[in-house]
Amino acid sequence: MDKLCEYGVSMKSDFKKQISSYAAKHRLFSVITVPTLQFLMIDGHGDPNTAQSYRDSLASLYPVAYKLKFFSKSQLDQDYTVMPLEALWWSDDMESFTSARDKSRWDWTLMNMVPDWITQEHVDIAVETVARKGEAPLLEALRLEPLHEGLSVQTLHIGPYDDEGPVLEEMHNKFIPENSLTMTGKHHEIYLGDPRRTAPEKLRTILRQPVKE
Repeated sequence: MDKLCEYGVSMKSDFKKQISSYAAKHRLFSVITVPTLQFLMIDGHGDPNTAQSYRDSLASLYPVAYKLKFFSKSQLDQDYTVMPLEALWWSDDMESFTSARDKSRWDWTLMNMVPDWITQEHVDIAVETVARKGEAPLLEALRLEPLHEGLSVQTLHIGPYDDEGPVLEEMHNKFIPENSLTMTGKHHEIYLGDPRRTAPEKLRTILRQPVKE
């Protein structure tokens, strides 16, 4: 793992700038090694535009993420910027991500990265605090878990989410096999733009696929 506490407790950590795998270039596929990181995670299934479980997952994930940030600052004297939304996506038929784009067949894990000094005990405290407000419907499904991706291919996509298909098709069917790599693990997206505040054509999303040689 990249060194998360490099600048000490007196400064707010921004892991998007400190962890190199949170940087990618537009229209350029790069082979990188992703460090092991830990995340808040919630699993679900279905079209993210219509599935109630997707909305409920977001409504549960982020209140806990922000409670952890404030707890870390006030109780642990270690402040950090809450990380962007991330998600793992998979399906029995990978064409549902590329040419078919059949979102009803998608499975997903919504994620928010938290620093390595956050423990399960801290998460339990945050969950208990959020639960008192009664506005987070899927707290019982929330978990803290490490993710080991290692060797991966990634690129930066700029534009609407629905325009990702051709980029993923090129990554999966051209770049990866042409570089003697094989896909492993789940498709990973990191959302650097907020769709509520950003025009679709300006959205920035890191698209990542774990691979092996």
